Amino acid sequence: MSKLRRLFQPTKIATALLATTAVAFTSMASATELTVYTAVESDDLQKYAERFNAAHPDITINWVRDSTGVITARLLAEKDNPQADVIWGLAATSLLVLEEEDMLERYAPAGVENLDPKFIDAAYRNGEDPAWVGMDAWVAAICYNTIEGERQGVPMPTSWEDLTQPEFEGHVIMPNPNSSGTGYLDVASWMQLWGEEQGWDYMDRLHNNISRYTHSGSAPCSLAATGEAVVGVSFAFRGARLKSQGAPIEVIFPEEGLGWDMEAAAIVAGTAKQEAAQTLMDWAVSREANELYNEGYAVVAYPGVAQPIENYPADIGDRMIDADFQWAAVNRERVLAEWQRRFDGKTEQ
Repeated sequence: MSKLRRLFQPTKIATALLATTAVAFTSMASATELTVYTAVESDDLQKYAERFNAAHPDITINWVRDSTGVITARLLAEKDNPQADVIWGLAATSLLVLEEEDMLERYAPAGVENLDPKFIDAAYRNGEDPAWVGMDAWVAAICYNTIEGERQGVPMPTSWEDLTQPEFEGHVIMPNPNSSGTGYLDVASWMQLWGEEQGWDYMDRLHNNISRYTHSGSAPCSLAATGEAVVGVSFAFRGARLKSQGAPIEVIFPEEGLGWDMEAAAIVAGTAKQEAAQTLMDWAVSREANELYNEGYAVVAYPGVAQPIENYPADIGDRMIDADFQWAAVNRERVLAEWQRRFDGKTEQ
């Protein structure tokens, strides 16, 4: 068993969460049925599915959705008997794990040459068909409830370091990196920003102020929006959307830099539905699809498509760190084991 695979063996967290929600969007004219595993947020998933179905009514997709860690663990558990045909909307760091296990079918979608190269498997630059292609990037951010902050005397932070200050004690919620892709991008980005020693020192100090760790990457922002927390470490598009809906929050982009990961898509090796799977991949890299991604993400794979997003800074791309996805994938088992040893006691049940 490879090092990369062991890190996604089901843990007590993954086992508890492994029950997934399968949503089928059907068409009377369907001739081919695809099973697609995804970690896309539920409110976006239906929108994307409806648009794909309108363009390709001859393909029925059974969407199986859960968090990043759970979907990845499920795929690895099913390696010898794959149940999915396509993976669509899973973290690139997870797809690197699956690629290491030879679980992905190399395919160059029609129009892939139009994408920003950093959103394509590096093998493509060496003349090979890519094992996966990126869709959009999600970016770390902090959600701060202005009403509760003022009422409880908790100032609005401007940096990651601010969250370690005494006035934030008991007021910060963040995702558990063992179950949440957002949680892991936070941990990996702090280590890439400051180095491992300083990264662990930062997380030790932050832990003192953590109220609890959630299993969902969007939950901390949602809890801040409802006033159940003052500060939620989450990702930017969730905060921006909630603020646009009237939630009393500020979306803060810490001055040290922003960790990020990308949602990506790939065909599962061995699928008997190659033609339909390739059709979905072709659509996933299209301009039309990227215009949809841009409704929730400020950074998408197709250059020139992204329009300004409400409550995002115009220079969001400049604030994103130079993320090393390969490092994050290779070191994940070790980092997550150490994180769990140190901090898991505050994880919600």
